[in-house]
Amino acid sequence: MSLTPQTPSEDRIPESTALPRWVSVLFVVAFVLVGCLLYATYAQRQALQKNQADAAKRTQALAEELDKTNARLADLKGQTDVTSQKLGLTEDELARARSLAATARKNQEQSDAQLRQQIGAVQADTTTKFGQVNTQITGTQTDLNTTKADLEATKGKLQSTIGDLGVQSGLIAKNHDEVEELKRLGERDIFEFTLAKAKKPQHVGPIQLTLRKADTKHYRYTMDVLADDKNIEKKDRNVDEPIQFYVHGARAPYEIVVFDLGKDQAKGYLSTPKSASAPPPSAPGASSTTPPGH
Repeated sequence: MSLTPQTPSEDRIPESTALPRWVSVLFVVAFVLVGCLLYATYAQRQALQKNQADAAKRTQALAEELDKTNARLADLKGQTDVTSQKLGLTEDELARARSLAATARKNQEQSDAQLRQQIGAVQADTTTKFGQVNTQITGTQTDLNTTKADLEATKGKLQSTIGDLGVQSGLIAKNHDEVEELKRLGERDIFEFTLAKAKKPQHVGPIQLTLRKADTKHYRYTMDVLADDKNIEKKDRNVDEPIQFYVHGARAPYEIVVFDLGKDQAKGYLSTPKSASAPPPSAPGASSTTPPGH
């Protein structure tokens, strides 16, 4: 049996030439990326073209507005020239008019400055005067407070007691100085008197008094009071004792206080409410005083 020899080509098997799988995936990814880049480039180009178109439209609109403005300026210049020609104004006259206007403005500014300066001076003067008035008011208030304190001190020195009618009297004075303090208080009308013993009555304020007796040893006196056409006898009254009696129309009693007795003489005062009538003319030889404010 003969063996047939085999050639080397018959003994070999062809090898596979297929590409790896990752290479295919890489090609797909690269293709997608290229597509995205192309789309983005296209979108940017479209946006740029749109912006250029909008800018061109705005430029055209501005150019049209500029043309309209230039046209209006030209019309206005023409109207100004026509008006100047109608008025017969030259360039020199226009310049002079502008100069006069500038001068008028300058003068007005100077006047305004002077007016503001005058207003400032008036305000300063008013402030000064207001300060002076305020100082005067403060001084007056101080004087009033001092006077008030003096009056309160005066009230503290003067006394009040029960009169012969059993009515609480007002403040009474026991000498001439205290009578003056009563007048300063101004609460009642005060008529100071020096009364001599006599048969005829003597006017003291709105009434008449007659001194009948003066007992200097016991400081007692007797007096007749003529008021409202009535004669009231006040017998054996003490010095510094308020003698009280009522007069028609008066709500509070009249009061007589004798604070000093001499031989056939009595010194004292009559105290009446503020509503008392004005005194009649004094009889010759009578000694009386008119109350403050009468």
